[in-house]
Amino acid sequence: MKSKRKIPLVVISDVHLGTYGCQAKELLQYLKSIQPQILILNGDIIDMWNFSKSYFPVAHMNVLRQIIKLSNLGTRVIYITGNHDEALRKYSDFVLGNFELVDKLILEIDGKKTWFFHGDVFDSSTRGYAKILAKLGGKGYDLLILINSCINWFRELLGKEKRSYSKNIKDSVKKAVAFISNFETTAAEIAIEKGYSFVVCGHIHKPQMKTIENEHGQVTYLNSGDWVENLTALEYKKGKWSIYQYLKEHYKDTDTSEEKTKNDIVVKILS
Repeated sequence: MKSKRKIPLVVISDVHLGTYGCQAKELLQYLKSIQPQILILNGDIIDMWNFSKSYFPVAHMNVLRQIIKLSNLGTRVIYITGNHDEALRKYSDFVLGNFELVDKLILEIDGKKTWFFHGDVFDSSTRGYAKILAKLGGKGYDLLILINSCINWFRELLGKEKRSYSKNIKDSVKKAVAFISNFETTAAEIAIEKGYSFVVCGHIHKPQMKTIENEHGQVTYLNSGDWVENLTALEYKKGKWSIYQYLKEHYKDTDTSEEKTKNDIVVKILS
């Protein structure tokens, strides 16, 4: 039986609760398996662009309940707003107990400055007239995910592994690949200019951890991916970042009792 993993800092983003693509059951298993000191929700947790009263399953509500439970048990939960949950931005800097709502976050973690933000600020398609097209595109993407889910249901009946056709399509589009590369470079260049050691984003649904350098310096760029196709999170433990990848076999026999070990980190809020 597995016990809860005690992790100093966890980052998840792009959950898109309220859409067919959200892998809420898998995320709930993950959240129940960890005991983080700090949980950063880096945008697009609730998909308010595509929110519908007719579709918000129990599994999606249970994810929110588990996040609240973690907060009540002592986890510091920091919700950074994204473009799909931008309606929450008018409540920025709201604090209630262990829960905080912000637009961006700068932490000093074990002496190193780390910049957290969702990343939609770099995306012109989330503003103005282009935003309307982006919302329509989001509904088409949600339909593609739904079709993908139906195909995988049949594949599982046949004893075959799931496949992400929607991810394959997106990864094969040259414009999408170029956008991701430009996004990463832009985030890194600004972080280097500001003197940060790490920059942590979401938004583009592409889990990543790499060092980017230019003539002015270098920075470690990280992206937490998503819980639609990649099912990934960022974890910081023992002074190192890693990308966590959800695998079903990790949760066959799970005991969610607490670990007795302690592995805290030194964190200062800089902004």
